[in-house]
Amino acid sequence: MSRAFVFPGQGAQVIGMGADLARAYPAARAVFDEVDAALGEKLSALIWEGEQDQLTLTANAQPALMATSLAALRALEAEGVEIGQAAFVAGHSLGEYSALAAAGSLSVADTARLLRIRGRAMQEAVPVGVGAMAALLGLDFEAARAVAQEAAQGEVCQAANDNDPGQVVVSGHKAAVERAVELAKEKGAKRAVLLPVSAPFHCALMQPAAEAMTAALSEVEVKAPAVPLVANVRASAVSDPAEIRQLLIEQVTGSVRWRESVQYMSGAGVTEIWEIGAGKALSGMIRRIDREIACRAVGTAEDAAAAAASL
Repeated sequence: MSRAFVFPGQGAQVIGMGADLARAYPAARAVFDEVDAALGEKLSALIWEGEQDQLTLTANAQPALMATSLAALRALEAEGVEIGQAAFVAGHSLGEYSALAAAGSLSVADTARLLRIRGRAMQEAVPVGVGAMAALLGLDFEAARAVAQEAAQGEVCQAANDNDPGQVVVSGHKAAVERAVELAKEKGAKRAVLLPVSAPFHCALMQPAAEAMTAALSEVEVKAPAVPLVANVRASAVSDPAEIRQLLIEQVTGSVRWRESVQYMSGAGVTEIWEIGAGKALSGMIRRIDREIACRAVGTAEDAAAAAASL
């Protein structure tokens, strides 16, 4: 059985995530300590005992979700499951950084600092209220992309996340995204709803954040990952460090091609995907993309022990 490990993106954050992993596994606790030290603050205290609205701030949510994913991976390793047992790693948006840290391409400390910079830069790229994102449900990618193009009317409106066959997220100027919502309904979308996000991610409005990440990534070491990364913007496997660095920059303004990424892994023989970290959002998407792929979520100490026992 060929297996891939995937890592969740923003929206999966919840107060208390990873706390039982830290209690049960010293190596998991060490990840949170390392992230706290890298950021020079007790992010772990916010994750476990803070306020949800503070955790949801992009600059906090991104390193917090990465820390939780890496803690879950360390728990798996303590149970005898190695990253090398995966054929591929992949992650949804910020989860791509978690995937690279998991595969040893980036250090945990560098990843935490990069995600703090990325979160802040994405938040600051567009003034609050100027941008928006919306989920279009029941339209395929080509139909959703056509809606975004028609709605733009000289503003930015792009298909940002191709999540699964019936869910595409569009991103851009608020008025353009609102037009896309109405157009999508006219074109037969089951639902079209604005998302409660603080900025319009994965569109051209994020160019200032892409420039910030170009500078930040130039200062860290990127190694070849232990297993290939299926990159968001390419939906195919990469292992070359220079290429990975460039794709992380392109990812800020580019589309997350999640549906195609899962299809790529399936086509390469993957039959089982483990979602490592908080929540089960990716597992739901994967089931809608390919019913033949078995999914397993590993987000708690109990999950890690059960996953290891299943092998």
